[in-house]
Amino acid sequence: MIGEIYADALAGESAEIEYVDGTRVALETARWFEPIDGDEELLSRCAGPTLDIGSGPGRLTAALTRRGIHALGIDVTPRAVALTRRAGGFALLRDVFDDVPWSGHWATALLADGNIGIGGHPEALLRRVRQLIRPGGAVLAEVAPPGTRSRVDRVRLRRGRLTGEWFGWATVSATDLRRVALAGGFGDVECWTAHGRWLACLR
Repeated sequence: MIGEIYADALAGESAEIEYVDGTRVALETARWFEPIDGDEELLSRCAGPTLDIGSGPGRLTAALTRRGIHALGIDVTPRAVALTRRAGGFALLRDVFDDVPWSGHWATALLADGNIGIGGHPEALLRRVRQLIRPGGAVLAEVAPPGTRSRVDRVRLRRGRLTGEWFGWATVSATDLRRVALAGGFGDVECWTAHGRWLACLR
């Protein structure tokens, strides 16, 4: 989700996610600004320096900073980075596949809000994250409920007649997570539910 439409959505403008078959769903950016039920299940497991990948407006990055945990949010949208900093967190304009500070030393990497789907290739994303965390580090991810079909969609953002570029976004079901995690270099997978969200820890 990149570009002007996403930035404007973070500023309160309405926007939709459009699929190649024409289906459209609302892009609900407002929910990412305030704590979401289940966030505590992720935050409480961040025991060391944490990299929040696709941090958006920074609710998790800022929450960790308030707890005294060294946290860095990275996002590809300048407005998201600015919002994270305004919320009291540290953030950089950075793609996860680019150079990331402290590579190989992060204790935890966060892929909340379905961000395991970034890039449309979750195995490749996890292999990259594996490079960013330290030996024995963990990835905390949010996945789709069991029984959901794991898939890669081509989507774009739309606001009225204005559309963004098509990009890939993956959905990973809890049912398939162990296979995906193993392909990404993680052999230890714990999955649980909290407030209707499916969360996982990969090591």
